[in-house]
Amino acid sequence: MGTFWLLATAAEAVETELEHGGFGLNFDLFETNLINLAIIIGVLFYFGRGFLGNVLSERRNRIETAIKEAEQKLQEAATSLSEGQQKLTQAQAEAERIRAAAQERAKAAKEAIMAQAIKDVERLRADSDKDLETEKERVVNELRARVAAMALQKVESQLKERLDDNAQGQLIDRSIAMLGGR
Repeated sequence: MGTFWLLATAAEAVETELEHGGFGLNFDLFETNLINLAIIIGVLFYFGRGFLGNVLSERRNRIETAIKEAEQKLQEAATSLSEGQQKLTQAQAEAERIRAAAQERAKAAKEAIMAQAIKDVERLRADSDKDLETEKERVVNELRARVAAMALQKVESQLKERLDDNAQGQLIDRSIAMLGGR
């Protein structure tokens, strides 16, 4: 309050100097409503301090809570990101393992197919050799049968020409004797 009176007296001194120049300040407390303003400010300060303090305190608490929640969410997001990156790394490793296994299986399947193809070719060769041998035997047997049939035909034709009734009788008698007939 002492500062206020000091300022008021200083302002009064300035007022007396300025009255002569046309510019001045009115320091009449009742005329300027300075007392009314001081009372209103005092009442607001006295009664509003608790209310304003509570409002500001609640605001501060809400801001602190929001900051803590944001920090917690940031921490959760960082944890989630870390877990996601770890899962991504694991998934990439698993994909690489699956691809390597698939290449191994493909290689093994290729080798198995090649081995089976070689076996099939060998079997086909053996079957074709067997079929060729069978066909050869059939042709040889057929040729033998034809040769035998032609030989029999020739022998029959020669026998018909050389064998007369008399010679035929002698041949029959000899054959019967050989069989043990007479």
